[in-house]
Amino acid sequence: MAVTEEERLARVALNRLAEPGDVRMTRLVGDLGATVVRDHLLAEHGLSTLHDDVAERLRTIDPVRELEAASKVGIRFVVPGDAEWPTGLDDLTLAGTVNERGGVPIGVWVRGPRLLPAWRSCVAVVGARSATTYGTRVAAELGAELASTGRTVVSGAALGIDLAAHRGALAVEGPTLAVLACGVDRVYPAANRGLVEHLREVGTLVSEAPLGGAPMRVRFLARNRLIAALSGGTVVVEAALRSGALSSAAWAERLGRPVMGVPGPVTSAQSQGVHERLRTGGAHLVTCAEDVAELLAEAGEGLLEDRREAATPRDRLTLRQRQVLDAVGVSTARRADRIAAVAGVGLREVQSALDALESRGWVRQDGDAWVLERASVP
Repeated sequence: MAVTEEERLARVALNRLAEPGDVRMTRLVGDLGATVVRDHLLAEHGLSTLHDDVAERLRTIDPVRELEAASKVGIRFVVPGDAEWPTGLDDLTLAGTVNERGGVPIGVWVRGPRLLPAWRSCVAVVGARSATTYGTRVAAELGAELASTGRTVVSGAALGIDLAAHRGALAVEGPTLAVLACGVDRVYPAANRGLVEHLREVGTLVSEAPLGGAPMRVRFLARNRLIAALSGGTVVVEAALRSGALSSAAWAERLGRPVMGVPGPVTSAQSQGVHERLRTGGAHLVTCAEDVAELLAEAGEGLLEDRREAATPRDRLTLRQRQVLDAVGVSTARRADRIAAVAGVGLREVQSALDALESRGWVRQDGDAWVLERASVP
């Protein structure tokens, strides 16, 4: 159902009034609608000091002006009912709360191309800010490989793993989406200015925080649920035991989406959080984009064959032929009866195996004895 203009304006006002992911607000708006909630808050003027403060703050918000100012710089406010509303966000209704944050966003501010309503084509790649060289290389490769197959790489535009994942996608001119903990009109951290400004041109920026909103710890916690909800699965490349990236993984788990972890060196503190999830079964081990694609595919589709070394000529021999071959002398020729004794095989079977091995160039007969061909010596 298309959203009314009155409902959109009410959502803009409440978005400015409440903190991102405020459980009380998201639940009320989800149950009653933004217009009803806004009008109720305004009507409580004069009931108490607290209500007076809320009503007064709400009266100072001009949603029309906010939308106009946003439109001038290419920013729009997307709400449930819009054609580009990501349906994956609706699953947050049943995902519970973490640190008193949760629920479906009142709306999200977007800068860039239209959002994809289908979350299954998106993959979150997250991890430590203080990433290692190994971690950033893996994240960049994953970002590039996933984006080259048409999947949208979702991350948080932070330093370390986030930055590497976005850059990997951008390197192959693939789609990438950054979920920010500040307003989409701001740059944080400042060290990522180049990336964020480039994403404004070729990628998509999304935030639940109002325009001009500063990055705060509580907003990062709320932001992580959006990263998980906008994605079909979440890959954690590096994360310490107390890493914020594990919050995104926890939200993905709550949403019933695949959680994946890239193993690192057992001595690396930046990988301990990932290893703990892998150890306890809280994440699937992945090492490349193909592993990720297999986990995100529909049941029975995209299955990978077991990874094995390429078959060698020796692998094509029968077990009995390999047993006889191992008993043939390398430099000194051996008679068939001696080969049979060493191999523990009957003489008749040895003779049959030797004939087959000779026809394939593995052994040659030297008088009444047998010796390995030099080319077949391991």
